[in-house]
Amino acid sequence: MALSEIDHLNDEMEQCIDSCFEAAQACEWCADECAGHGEDMAECLRLCRDVADLATQCARMCARGSTFHTQTAELCAEACEACAEECEQHDHDHCQLCAEVLPECADACREMIEAMD
Repeated sequence: MALSEIDHLNDEMEQCIDSCFEAAQACEWCADECAGHGEDMAECLRLCRDVADLATQCARMCARGSTFHTQTAELCAEACEACAEECEQHDHDHCQLCAEVLPECADACREMIEAMD
């Protein structure tokens, strides 16, 4: 059975799930790299860890059709925006990747929420 056969997942929800997992991957890498760059990267590390946790939680909530998936998606979008803003301030490749990926995740989360209304 293909994942596309899960009947409660519309296109926006599938995109949100995919974007969340991509954001989580980018943030896990960034957080790990930031850990080796000293105290000046502490906020970036913290925000990346928050996004990685929230994004995977959001994807899981969407996949199972949780009653709370839209609220989780909004929180994920807010965290993605805050983390992207922080990552934009750093020249590291891992930070720049996050700064690129996270706004896309925030957009996908919000598009999914709008499609649910």
